[in-house]
Amino acid sequence: MALIVQKYGGTSVGSTERIQAVAEKVKKYHDAGNQVVVVVSAMSGETNRLIALAEEITPRPSAREMDVLLSTGEQVTIALLSMALHHLGVDARSYTGGQVHIRTDSAHSKARILDIDGERVKADLEAGRVVVVAGFQGTDENGNITTLGRGGSDTTAVAMAAALNADECQIFTDVDGVYTTDPRVEPKARKLDRITFEEMLELASSGSKVLQIRSVEFAGKYNVPLRVLSSFEEGEGTLITLEEEDVEKAKISGIAFSRDEAKLTIRGVPDHPGVAYQILGPIGEANIEVDMIVQNIGKDGTTDFTFTVHRNDLANALDILRRTADELGAREVEADDRIVKIALVGVGMRSHAAIASNMFKALAKEQINIQMISTSEIKVSVIVDEKYLELGVRTLHEAFGLDKIEA
Repeated sequence: MALIVQKYGGTSVGSTERIQAVAEKVKKYHDAGNQVVVVVSAMSGETNRLIALAEEITPRPSAREMDVLLSTGEQVTIALLSMALHHLGVDARSYTGGQVHIRTDSAHSKARILDIDGERVKADLEAGRVVVVAGFQGTDENGNITTLGRGGSDTTAVAMAAALNADECQIFTDVDGVYTTDPRVEPKARKLDRITFEEMLELASSGSKVLQIRSVEFAGKYNVPLRVLSSFEEGEGTLITLEEEDVEKAKISGIAFSRDEAKLTIRGVPDHPGVAYQILGPIGEANIEVDMIVQNIGKDGTTDFTFTVHRNDLANALDILRRTADELGAREVEADDRIVKIALVGVGMRSHAAIASNMFKALAKEQINIQMISTSEIKVSVIVDEKYLELGVRTLHEAFGLDKIEA
């Protein structure tokens, strides 16, 4: 008998018919002798509907009350799914995040889980029940309802799996696993049978939207085996687990990309100790995340400094950088939101040289100019003009043989 935590996202529970289909899937696992905990999101579109209601009342709603409002979406789903399970003859019980004591900090709309008291859930499981838990939410030490931010139901599921020492955490989505890259860009993309936490984290941070980054971090920290599966078709999905011993074969596991990049350059900055902090300090204080950074030293005692931010943060970052440029006496500031990031990811890079040079060679052959480069132990990322995104991804996918099944 295995203890399994399953998570179903908004599209998986987007209608009563889909909720009934999820109930039938859960019943199969339960009837096979497994203990099952189900974490669900709000029905697709429900969160946006609730946000729109709040905006009709006030343009600046209280963060606390927004969490109270948005948490109701998942409460609807857990009740309906439990009813569907009852209709199928399965004993089930639903709980909000607060009822199963998912304790978080007090950062409304982006709270982090501190701990979970799993005793209530364990008692239900021992009694043979399926436990249905609202994702995306918890309560702080003062009993206030909190929400975990975008993708928070994934994090809830992984945290529940860790607290219960589950055998596996299964994330059911609208895709049937993790692919070598987005099949919509490269039709030859291949589904991976397994991938490491480290690789999945890098893919997620580089633009892959299959799993939320915080959930992968949580799973890696507590060694919770994750499996990505389709809600709509049968299959084994992709298992995400600790690093395999034999990483000699797979040099590269996948290619991620992000269209949400923007580049800022400040030119002719006086080159002296602390100038990087003077440039990036105000950006960080504005809660703008900086990704890639390049600094060039000029011959005239000045430097050019380039960095990337999320495209949504460009306008704010540009205003801050212009003020900084005036203070420092810099020559000019440039901005470019017509760029993309492409990243090669694979733990096999550790034992293989020349991955980066082969990447650059493949892109050069297609006349794709690289504007910025960033490397880590298992990732090489480049910034290129956005018009080269699909060509770049397909070129690298072929160059590294990712369409070929490993022997």
